[in-house]
Amino acid sequence: MRTRYSAIAILLHWAIAALILANLLLGWRMGYLKGLAQFDMFQLHKSIGITVLLLSVARLGWRMLNPPPPLLISMKTWERRAAGTTHWLFYGLMIGMPLTGWAMVSVSAYNIPTLLWKTVPWPHIGFLHTLDAAGKAQVEAIGGGLHFYMALGGVALIALHVAAALKHQFIARDGVLGRIVPGLRSTPLPSQES
Repeated sequence: MRTRYSAIAILLHWAIAALILANLLLGWRMGYLKGLAQFDMFQLHKSIGITVLLLSVARLGWRMLNPPPPLLISMKTWERRAAGTTHWLFYGLMIGMPLTGWAMVSVSAYNIPTLLWKTVPWPHIGFLHTLDAAGKAQVEAIGGGLHFYMALGGVALIALHVAAALKHQFIARDGVLGRIVPGLRSTPLPSQES
């Protein structure tokens, strides 16, 4: 029985995690900058966000074609449900946050083009970009609220996910963290009792 995620799933997991953490920090930092520094950071934030969107869609497709290893039989029912719910909430955030950001850029009164990684032109969402001023303002307000609350929810979900991973690694010692971390054991440690 397979006890680890595939190498591609592991690579996508850690790449997306690093990009999300970077973008959460950039999103917070942008509010304290002005002028060209803020513009440059905003462009980087958009580049990372769209990259997260594309990688997350790829990761979801990979997961559908390559199911993850089964959860441990020793896990309690509530742990299994929490694990499943957490993973699907992450997919919702990994796809939803970039989409709400893209929607806000598409309706922005500034109408600034997006150039991913200072190289690749990225279009506005056509049907949003052609809305009248009132429609754009409404989309921007709703999208901005969703984006902000998803960011807060994302921070809480990351904290919960890390806490659960550490619990499995250091308390349960069941190898769950080793399923996704290269070099760690992905099977339970032998009992310390003799």
